Amino acid sequence: MVEPLSVTRKRFLKALKGEAVDRPPFWIMRQAGRYLPEYRAVRATTKNFVSFCLDSEKACAVTLQPIERYGMDAAILFSDILIVPHGLGQNVRFVEGEGPRLDPVTDAGGLARLTRDGFDARVSAVYETVRLLAKRLPEDVALIGFAGAPWTVATYMVAGQGGNEQKAARLWAYRDPEGFQRLIDLVTEATIDYLAAQVEAGAEALQIFDTWAGSLPEHELARWVFAPIARIRAALRARFPHVPVIGFAKGIGPALPRLAAATGVEAVGVDAGVPLAFVRDHVQPTATVQGNMDPLLVVAGGKAMHDRIEETLRTLGPDRFVFNLGHGVVPETPPEHVAALARQIREWRP
Repeated sequence: MVEPLSVTRKRFLKALKGEAVDRPPFWIMRQAGRYLPEYRAVRATTKNFVSFCLDSEKACAVTLQPIERYGMDAAILFSDILIVPHGLGQNVRFVEGEGPRLDPVTDAGGLARLTRDGFDARVSAVYETVRLLAKRLPEDVALIGFAGAPWTVATYMVAGQGGNEQKAARLWAYRDPEGFQRLIDLVTEATIDYLAAQVEAGAEALQIFDTWAGSLPEHELARWVFAPIARIRAALRARFPHVPVIGFAKGIGPALPRLAAATGVEAVGVDAGVPLAFVRDHVQPTATVQGNMDPLLVVAGGKAMHDRIEETLRTLGPDRFVFNLGHGVVPETPPEHVAALARQIREWRP
């Protein structure tokens, strides 16, 4: 098991633990990705996206690329949230220009075809990527492991793709909540094992992505969003009490202040739709917050980006805050705009 590391040299871990920092740490969701020419060069050498995620050397290389270029305070493992369904035996593939496609799981028969037997063998390359990164990252850069939250992962598993307001999963949950609960339970238990193995391999913090949490009405959040994340957090805390967890439940708006208390996560990711003052007054008092600049501001760059960075830093920094975007960096983002963002944050002082 990974022993607790001194956080004195890792600004990101200090912020997650609520300790004082000289300036807010930063990283960017999807910081390794298509906006970087060096990423595209590596991606072109791999036949498909799933095999790319499961090529440890290449996944390690692209994880390191934004660190080498921009000097973020944390690196996040390059992988995909659909590696968990792949590990459970579901057929997962990515169609160029369209996104992920899975063989849908829509009933008890589909559930019966999924299994945790052999899960670790099917995803073992991810753990090797983490081990490589733990050896190759600079000493002051923290390593983040991650997984999709059970609700979001289940929406892909049921629909066979993303989008469409997650109707298939929502309808199953309404019509047959006990049957849908069995799917959520399976994904939850697999995710616990998956994240625990990442910590064993060297991850120092974890993020749980619930990208489609905002598709649920508030009265459904407790069962399908908060409860599964709480189970994951409790299981991980029992084994790794020193490893902090960030919960990112995109689009839940007024329910965001409940996330930390309901799940036990140490930090709350905030999407771009949440006002900074609301975050400061209602979320930050109980958890470190992470976010939340609109990714399109990094595409625009210039004064608009500069002013929003300054406003965010002054409103939420320096303590109990990690600067990030409200969602992932988009492919059309100019790399020089990310460089300007990184420079502004590194130079900022309260």
